[in-house]
Amino acid sequence: MSDSRLFSAEVAAQRQTLRTRILNAAAADFDSLALAVFYYQAAHNPVYATYLGHLRVRPEQVSRLSQIPFMPIGFFKRHAVLTGIETPPDTAVTFASSGTTGSQTSRHYVPDAALYDAISTRIFEQTYGPLTDFHILALLPSYLERNNSSLVYMVQQFMAKTGSSQSGFYLHNVEELTERLHQLRTAPDRRKVLLIGVTFALLDWAESNADVSLPADLIEKLVVMETGGMKGRRQELLREEVHQMLTSRLGVPAIHSEYGMTELLSQAYSKGEGVFEPSATLRVFLRDINDPFHLFAPGQAVRQTQTGGINVIDLANLDSCSFIETQDLGQYVGTEGAFRVIGRFDNSDIRGCNLMVV
Repeated sequence: MSDSRLFSAEVAAQRQTLRTRILNAAAADFDSLALAVFYYQAAHNPVYATYLGHLRVRPEQVSRLSQIPFMPIGFFKRHAVLTGIETPPDTAVTFASSGTTGSQTSRHYVPDAALYDAISTRIFEQTYGPLTDFHILALLPSYLERNNSSLVYMVQQFMAKTGSSQSGFYLHNVEELTERLHQLRTAPDRRKVLLIGVTFALLDWAESNADVSLPADLIEKLVVMETGGMKGRRQELLREEVHQMLTSRLGVPAIHSEYGMTELLSQAYSKGEGVFEPSATLRVFLRDINDPFHLFAPGQAVRQTQTGGINVIDLANLDSCSFIETQDLGQYVGTEGAFRVIGRFDNSDIRGCNLMVV
């Protein structure tokens, strides 16, 4: 990493070992690797260490993931959350949440953008196959209108990896998007087409364009993926309602979804019905909505049909904090860590990704 000089020799050695393990992580490694990251961040992340101190948590006494405290996501609004570095380096990529007018936004400093690139690419390709098999069309107007979106950054990296001259972003030129889709229908290559868009923009496009109906031979190779978010542009809807509207209008069998946010560098994907799958670097735990320090095990939550607050362990957040208490609400699906996002806590700040509410 070009910024390894920013770390002390001791921290740099620990970090490099963890970085290598994260890049090569398998699902079976998750528990031991997450504990190792916890000890590292508890020792070298001043914001997280202070939080642990207020909770009177002694890191050396933590031996299970269920004992790890999750840092409230709002800390990213008030602090520079960094591990092993005192201040954000000039070379850091800085992602910021969209927020609403007058609201304070989260800032996520990423000294090692190459790690984000590698992890996000691996998660996508393990889920959908090589990026070189795709053309990517991105309908992300609200994100393109600012220059610090982690989602736009990720999609830019994906497009570069496709090597496709047909990949591109669309702001408000939806007629051009429709035309490009129909062109790709008869493209001589056998690539699939990923249409990824913020939810309100996909709905606007599907409802307002009379020529948006898609032929069967295009539908066969098309993946339509929503990233969540009405951003105040439309009435909030259940994810099931959104998917029903889009499948009905477009004729596709399912709507895929991406779960991610400014404060996370790993993603979760759903291939339909809003069921997200964990990955080798991301796992979700549900907490009791009345007791944020009590976690539900997947089997326990399913038996109780329990809704809980979503806590995320994201190993890719090696240089910030990997243990995040979000303001999303979710439910487990089965016993293997799959989950649904069903809403947000009352009075929590509106965030650009996944604003589906009950």
